[in-house]
Amino acid sequence: MTLPSIDRTRLSRSAFAALNSVVEPTVKAGVGNPWPLGGGVVVIETVGRKSGLLRSVPLVATRVGDVLVVSTVRSNSLWLKNIEAEPSVGVWLAGQRRTAKATVVRGPLNTVVLRLD
Repeated sequence: MTLPSIDRTRLSRSAFAALNSVVEPTVKAGVGNPWPLGGGVVVIETVGRKSGLLRSVPLVATRVGDVLVVSTVRSNSLWLKNIEAEPSVGVWLAGQRRTAKATVVRGPLNTVVLRLD
């Protein structure tokens, strides 16, 4: 038996919300963040394109100096749509919130390049 697509979407979002509620505070504290060269996890803060509210999501990132790259194959990711609507974002690194400008490149692998201010 398969679930209708709306139920799968709702289930997926609920599962990610539960996981993120545990991971996010740890990552914001600096645990698992990438060094100036390498990979790790960051929390990206966006402004909701419909609600106008601050939204945050932990993502795996690759960092080279002041440039971070995150990506997803999920073209309907809300954080991706929010960044497209407002490219000024916050990024948590080493326990501190930094600001960044984002550039989105859509394709089979949707990529976001974040340049730290």
